[in-house]
Amino acid sequence: MDAVGVNFTGLDNYLTVIGKSSFQLAVSNTVRFIVTCIPLLLLLSLAVAVLISSITRLRELLKTIFLFPMAIPVASIVVLWRLVFDNHGFLNGFIERFHISPTDWMNGPSAFYVLVFSYLWKNTGYDMILWLAGLNEIPDSLYEAARMDGAGKKECFFHITLPLLRPTVAMIAVLSLVNSFKVFREAYLIAGDYPHKSIYMLQHLFNNWFVKLDIQKMSAASVMMAAAASLIIIGVHLTHEKKK
Repeated sequence: MDAVGVNFTGLDNYLTVIGKSSFQLAVSNTVRFIVTCIPLLLLLSLAVAVLISSITRLRELLKTIFLFPMAIPVASIVVLWRLVFDNHGFLNGFIERFHISPTDWMNGPSAFYVLVFSYLWKNTGYDMILWLAGLNEIPDSLYEAARMDGAGKKECFFHITLPLLRPTVAMIAVLSLVNSFKVFREAYLIAGDYPHKSIYMLQHLFNNWFVKLDIQKMSAASVMMAAAASLIIIGVHLTHEKKK
């Protein structure tokens, strides 16, 4: 339908959305961000979880350190990022001591990597707790039996830990995907409605359409995004069931 819901427009709204360069840019950036961040987050948080589960001293302190970013309000994170990544921030001041030219971190191609860092820093502790819950479900008797048969730490990890963590992987991947869309808050508060093109996400596009009341574009894009999300979830579920 059209914006006022009176005239039937067929596929015109979908074709209009697909043909817009802003939509194509937002989709490509969002996909690039997810493909980059989710594997990195899963590997990093798993490594941290395995490290923490293997030690006894300072375990609770390390958990607190990695969970601390989750307790920091978004507004405070934005202030911190500006202090660090601004043109006259701490990072540029540090690299200038080595006679390196300063970089406009949030208004250039580097803005994408700053956003990736922000996502990893914010969510590593959350995923670490989920991995630890999965690790605690693995019986110690399996490791003891493997060691008696001559297995080392590497063999135990790849032949016991990873196979038994498969149910946990699917859950953490879905939750990490959901959390990846929340990084828009930092990007929006730092760079506004129209940030550098490397971090122009679907959330920016929907926000701008909402402000302009482009109802027909929002509706068509929402249907397409819902269909894509459903296919991803079904694919993850089928993959998980097949591995079972």
